[in-house]
Amino acid sequence: MAIVTLTTDWGLKDHYAASVKGSLLRQIPNIQIVDITHQIQPFNLREASYVLKSAFPSFPAGTIHLIGINTEASLEQPHIVAKCKGQYFVGSDNGIFSLVLGNEPMEIIEIDIIQDSDKFTFSTKDVFVKAAKHLAGGGKITDLGIPKQSVNELVTFEPTIEQTPEYTIIVGKVIYLDRYENAVTNISESLFNTYAKGHKFDILFSSYQNEITTISKSYLDVHQGDACALFDSNNLLEISISMGNAGSLLGLKVDQRVRIVINH
Repeated sequence: MAIVTLTTDWGLKDHYAASVKGSLLRQIPNIQIVDITHQIQPFNLREASYVLKSAFPSFPAGTIHLIGINTEASLEQPHIVAKCKGQYFVGSDNGIFSLVLGNEPMEIIEIDIIQDSDKFTFSTKDVFVKAAKHLAGGGKITDLGIPKQSVNELVTFEPTIEQTPEYTIIVGKVIYLDRYENAVTNISESLFNTYAKGHKFDILFSSYQNEITTISKSYLDVHQGDACALFDSNNLLEISISMGNAGSLLGLKVDQRVRIVINH
């Protein structure tokens, strides 16, 4: 049974998601469709990449992921399909592939599929579904078009390190707020452990009045309403409030700086 996922910014009000699902069901026998999300902020590639990057490792080999974000094609941003880690990713080469797959080895094909319609605003339905049908039927990825050597890249902000004899500072930023307004940062557990090494530390954000001095294992390690920091299932530092909304109550927003000051 073919598995096809959808990651889009269409929302749930309009017909877009239903139209694509109907087309998939009509063209691919015994298909299983999984909605990863349709609630991405419009055109927000970074938010979409975080969600898809978090979700796709849980799917089996052969899964086909359709990415419905900024899908209009151009010479600079053609439609492509990439095979990586045994799974397929179909979308526009607008930078999202670099954010989701990073430097992982991948086979890339620039899609050469003729649309049935002369309307070019709904590529997910008109082109991506055809690509999914081909792959779900066991077709070769190379039959979909022309080999491509690389994908377009979007620059990502990586944490920086500042060091003095007295302390080390890891400077990262908030990259995602989930439904509970937990603030996910780009500071990984491995990076933290490299420099913390059992030293005392302060996690600072919003203002110097907001600080956390311990890493929790779960939200229940602190009292209800208290802030905590922990490493989430993606091994990224997350700032939360137990049974509360860290984003609103702590003034945390996407792209806001988070500093970890480690005392030597």
